[in-house]
Amino acid sequence: MTKQPDAAEPEAFAFEGADAPVSVFLAPDVVRVDPDVPLRDLADKLVAAEVGALVVGRGDAVDGIVSERDVVRAFSQSGDDATVTAGALASRRLVWCSPDATVGEVAAAMMEHYVRHVLIGHAGDLRGIVSARDLLGALLD
Repeated sequence: MTKQPDAAEPEAFAFEGADAPVSVFLAPDVVRVDPDVPLRDLADKLVAAEVGALVVGRGDAVDGIVSERDVVRAFSQSGDDATVTAGALASRRLVWCSPDATVGEVAAAMMEHYVRHVLIGHAGDLRGIVSARDLLGALLD
């Protein structure tokens, strides 16, 4: 199924598949949490926001990300331990791609770095986060 171009932006969806700019598929808001948010609240936030990863940092800072997998692993290893926080769980191995990158380039970065989430923007200027599932949807659309 091909997306139809928006009347105001006739070229908005002129690309298909791996050549599409990843910025077309970005969600409007990134879900963020402070580093001191406890494990239980991380799980609640993931469920409430219906996302697979949270950006960790104060204000606009990006210190790391916490994924669903990180939260499940933490519950498995430590139970509902209130001392386990977003800052402690956050992966600092962040992979960034430009908003101008294509879906194919972002997918290649995921494979190269063996990650399931890529930050879109430039360090200090986060525009969005893309998951492997988002890319799969972009390729199948």
